Amino acid sequence: MDKSDLETYQVQLSQVELALSADPENTELISLRSELKELIELTQAAIAQQEAAASSSKAEASKKAASASASNASSSKVWSAGDECLAKYSGDGQWYPARIASVGGSAENRVYSIVFKGYNNTELVNSSQIKPLPPNYKAEMPASTKRKLSKEEEEERERKKRKNEKKLEAKAAKAKEQQEKQQSWQKFAKKSEKKGIHIAGVSGTSIFKTPDNPLGKVGVTGSGKGMTGVAPRTKHKFEIVDDPNA
Repeated sequence: MDKSDLETYQVQLSQVELALSADPENTELISLRSELKELIELTQAAIAQQEAAASSSKAEASKKAASASASNASSSKVWSAGDECLAKYSGDGQWYPARIASVGGSAENRVYSIVFKGYNNTELVNSSQIKPLPPNYKAEMPASTKRKLSKEEEEERERKKRKNEKKLEAKAAKAKEQQEKQQSWQKFAKKSEKKGIHIAGVSGTSIFKTPDNPLGKVGVTGSGKGMTGVAPRTKHKFEIVDDPNA
């Protein structure tokens, strides 16, 4: 069935409608009109299905052509270390943004070591497993494009997490111990002051003591020695002595 058949049925229906206007009680014409209407509906449905199938085939062919073009472009492109691309992840067969870490293999069969963005693991791929980023690519891809971590990656992340938690716990315990020692020492110093025991450097005084004389020397409290005295300064006198050999 095609559009020409549909046009024929529609012309026939118009002729039957015209005849019925002159003889509305004619049962044969009424039956023929009903059959033509049903035939027209079936023809329209068939044509719609044919057009949908043709459109789908055309879209599929266009998609394959675009894929082939992208594949050819990827194969012909000369990739270098540091280039950004889309790479196929072996875990799920999906494409994710990645960076080429190194290039190896022969000129006919290149092998690329790539690192997926947001992950530390590397993977070896060939030319058919990488392709250029789309023109509308944004630096921050949607969360839906992020691949799931593998079992090994999950275990590694948990191991690092536990290691960091232990470090934080150790630092917190050390800080707490230091604080407790400081508080204990302060309590001891206060008790000692109440008993009349002077602890230099705790009650606000220095262990170094200076005399009132600004020219005096420093003495150390608790050393058992008094302040060092200040030697008087005298004017040196030169005496003239005769040389007996002169």
